[in-house]
Amino acid sequence: MKRVGLIVYDGVRTFDFAVAHEIWGDDRTDLGVPEFELRLCAPHGRAVQLDSGLRCQPTHTLAGLARCDLILVLGSLTPDRDPPPAVLAALRKARARGATIASLCSGAFVLAAAGLLDGRRATTHWRLAPALAARYPAVAVEPEALFVEDGVWTSAGTAAGVDLCLHLVRLAHGAGVANTVARSLVTAPFRAGGQAQFIDRRILDDDAQTDRLSRLRDFALAHLREPLRVKDLARRAGMSERTFARRFLETTGETPLQWLVHQRVLLAQRLLESTGSSIARIADECGFGSALSLRQHFVKAVGVSPSDYRQSFRGDRALPRSVA
Repeated sequence: MKRVGLIVYDGVRTFDFAVAHEIWGDDRTDLGVPEFELRLCAPHGRAVQLDSGLRCQPTHTLAGLARCDLILVLGSLTPDRDPPPAVLAALRKARARGATIASLCSGAFVLAAAGLLDGRRATTHWRLAPALAARYPAVAVEPEALFVEDGVWTSAGTAAGVDLCLHLVRLAHGAGVANTVARSLVTAPFRAGGQAQFIDRRILDDDAQTDRLSRLRDFALAHLREPLRVKDLARRAGMSERTFARRFLETTGETPLQWLVHQRVLLAQRLLESTGSSIARIADECGFGSALSLRQHFVKAVGVSPSDYRQSFRGDRALPRSVA
């Protein structure tokens, strides 16, 4: 994945534009990040005005999408308005040739208008999810997900666009490259949980407990190889199991066991990419206990087996079109 097409037209969100430009528009080859070509593609090639009033001069018309590996659709503040017909036609054409297509925030409305989400799962900002479901009943809207892949990619609001873009970089070029990009942005390379952690949840009123949970997660990350039981983690955090589980879910959006599995899978990805260790050894180092357990959790989280994942990083790292 080297050439990225960014569709721009009047009214698209400045933040979404900035996210895509920060991920793929900056030259980080001195840090070991591949060189990308970011194409700014507009319906008529003329300057467009973003939602903030800033003007953007495109580098290509929509014809420039023809050779792009990845096409990004930005959101707008008025998702109820139909996008330019030329944009919808370009998206259908890109989908027909097999290009990878992703939307940020309310960009899901554009994909839905193009018919690319019919019969598929998708997400958008949690505040817009009911409107997306009502306007496009053929779309299976998942309002709690940070991002969803079902033939095309969709992401939730604002910062979830960063999550999706980093995930796409990770799939195409590995965790090391994605982590380097994330560090340059001073952001986390991976956020666990979903939008549920941001929907009408009260701020924890016990800062001491929040600090203990943060230290507890640091401890767990340093000891993933060990058999970390929830009751032992709760004891270490100085909480009952019930309180620990509830507080952990409130702060991360995941149960302790879900969070541990995610972290172990991420570690397994890094080891598969950067070492020649056997699958059994990696399973042991990540705390899965056996190669079979690693494979089961890895396939569920990533969509391919550990051996297939490793093989994909020995040759061409073309962006996968579908990761279940």
